[in-house]
Amino acid sequence: MNNRAMTTNRVISYFSLGVLLLMSASMVTGERSTGQMQLNIVNPPDLYDPAPNGYSHAVVANGVSNVAFIAGQGGETLDGALSPEFDEQVRQAYRNLLSAIAAVGAEPAQVTKITTYVVDYEQSMLAVMTAAVTEVFGESLPAQTLVPVPRLALDNMLFEVDAIVVFD
Repeated sequence: MNNRAMTTNRVISYFSLGVLLLMSASMVTGERSTGQMQLNIVNPPDLYDPAPNGYSHAVVANGVSNVAFIAGQGGETLDGALSPEFDEQVRQAYRNLLSAIAAVGAEPAQVTKITTYVVDYEQSMLAVMTAAVTEVFGESLPAQTLVPVPRLALDNMLFEVDAIVVFD
């Protein structure tokens, strides 16, 4: 390759890198910082706003020292009872999730990803789940995936949520 072609390729590479950095900067829509770690919520402008549905498209963790993987938490009370009501199972599952998060020494603001599993999912259930996730996480919504399933581990279990937590 001649010098002119190498210089042109180098200029194109620097230009491309600059464009990528600008695009990345424009996609970050929120930050959460706890100690050395910083979580950046990323909702790209070319994707729809996910906040009304209770999640963010992506969360980037910088300065990470600990990662906890929280197993699926269902709506069981301490004695193992499950309410027959979907909304009560969702609220109890999030209370259980908060207990597990605290037990590993973390806070809700350090949750980067949750996955929810719903038996016989219907669109009307989304409002219940969104209210619960917003109550727990406020405006710093983690990335989230909802998975409709035919059943969960226990009879009469209607909802389950697991989490990935990144913390100092």
